Amino acid sequence: MRPLLLKTLFIFGLWSAHLVMGNDTEFHENSHRISSALIQCGEYSNQALSNGKCRITATLPQLDEQRCPDMFRCTDEVSYWLHENEERKQQILDLKETISELQEELRNHRHRIKVLELQSEEKNGLNASLEHRFRKLEQRYNEANTLLHIHGSLIYDMQAQIHNLSLLVEKVRRNPGCMINIVRSTHLDPQKALHPEVQHVKNCPLDCASIYYNGVRRSGIYTIVPSMGGVPVEVFCDMDTEGGGWTVIQRRQDGSVNFNRSWKEYKEGFGDLNTELWLGNDHIHDISSQGDYSLRIDLEDWNNKHKHALYESFSVEEEANHYRLHVNGFSGTVEDSFSWYHNKRSFSTPDTGNICAEISHGGWWYHQCFFTNLNGVYYKGGRYSAKGKNLLGPDGIVWYSWKDSDYYSLKKVTMMIRPRTFRPRLSP
Repeated sequence: MRPLLLKTLFIFGLWSAHLVMGNDTEFHENSHRISSALIQCGEYSNQALSNGKCRITATLPQLDEQRCPDMFRCTDEVSYWLHENEERKQQILDLKETISELQEELRNHRHRIKVLELQSEEKNGLNASLEHRFRKLEQRYNEANTLLHIHGSLIYDMQAQIHNLSLLVEKVRRNPGCMINIVRSTHLDPQKALHPEVQHVKNCPLDCASIYYNGVRRSGIYTIVPSMGGVPVEVFCDMDTEGGGWTVIQRRQDGSVNFNRSWKEYKEGFGDLNTELWLGNDHIHDISSQGDYSLRIDLEDWNNKHKHALYESFSVEEEANHYRLHVNGFSGTVEDSFSWYHNKRSFSTPDTGNICAEISHGGWWYHQCFFTNLNGVYYKGGRYSAKGKNLLGPDGIVWYSWKDSDYYSLKKVTMMIRPRTFRPRLSP
């Protein structure tokens, strides 16, 4: 604003000088007035001009700031800088907005990086899991491959055995006679037992009754070939009890054999033919299914008293039907505790999930659970108690109707079968 004020004063001075030319008196008065009014802006000198006019010269004080020689030019520069300033402000706003956008984009990039890091960790975990599973599968493959080789060897051996059996069956068919091994007594010298007597019979024996009809009348271990299975089986033949011809399928006498066995063991048979044994469910089925058979059960308590039960009809079904029992036609010197309660029951063992078999610790034709349990635990002395043995229930060798108790275990038991039509013959 200072350049504009000075220029106005200068113009005003010229205008005042012009007025003095017409009236000297007024000029002096006005000059004095002007001089006193403008003395603050500088020093003045009045000089008379040749043409009778007065010229006013004003000396303005020096300004510290840069002067603007032209009011309009100064205004233009101010406008220019104001415009520049507005543009700078707008640029600053634009920069702030750009920075804000870049910061937002930076946050988005950081979020994406975090997501990628998490995905990378998940992929690494997945890769580790897949690698672990691959190693497991590789291990299982190696195990399966080993088992395959083992099974291949077993199959090869079985094929060789089947071939040998086929040759044996064919030989038996061509030869009406049959060679049987005979062990004459249960108390033989071990050396003699290793070399049993071999005797030729006219027809291959189906059971101990067949051996009896072939003229062998002594109790011992013999080889029979049941028609159902066609495979030779060693059995103990009782040729003394009630005329002989009995094939022994079970015997308990001293507790030397554990009867708490698996399904497979009861299927194939176990024990010692001279002492305690279970012939095997497959063999019992093969023998009892080749005709009409009777069952005899001999019992002995710890007072050396003997009783027996005789059943006119006895058979056992195949494994597919769980060796279901068929027994009836009771007679004997003891009350029946077997057929009326256990008839038509399936065989079960502790490993089949049958609770009665688990509690009784043996294999039998159980039915909630038993009145007869001839394959139970051998308790010496007879009487036992669940409390004393910490048992869940009775598990001894029980024939309930004889002792009227589940907690009396018998001393000796023998189960044996022979054809229902068997008739003893006089010795030759």
